[in-house]
Amino acid sequence: MSQVPDPEIPVISLTDLGIIRDVEWQDDTLVVTVTPTYSGCPATSVINLDIEAALRDQGIEKLRLERRLSPPWTTDWITPEGREKLRAYGIAPPVDGTAADGRLMGRGAPLTGDSNLTIACPRCGSAKTEKISQFGSTPCKASYRCTDCLEPFDYFKCI
Repeated sequence: MSQVPDPEIPVISLTDLGIIRDVEWQDDTLVVTVTPTYSGCPATSVINLDIEAALRDQGIEKLRLERRLSPPWTTDWITPEGREKLRAYGIAPPVDGTAADGRLMGRGAPLTGDSNLTIACPRCGSAKTEKISQFGSTPCKASYRCTDCLEPFDYFKCI
């Protein structure tokens, strides 16, 4: 399933995104456990269809997809390769050490324009960036702009 892309960010696979939690045979049925990035993710049904299609293309006839919401998905589950793919695609990957509740771990600062959080521009690498909107092209991204190269970009925020 490492070749199945995320439908909203096709450069990253579902395994790189970390939403494929488990794949195991239970008797003669392949069971794939999926944890969506958040419980209301609009891409969940497309993701399930893509997983099923990929497995059927590989000759798997008996399969079951299970949705697991606990523990909830975290950006910590994105692989290092997935983070680099996001960056190369022009999306700033999540900053290490940020929590899903929007606070910097150990600092307690909310993710606002005046927090100590630095989002590096994925295009030029500058740390001189500013948040344009908490909401980007999808619910899991925020809109930023680099004040050095002046390019807008998405930041894959912690959910």
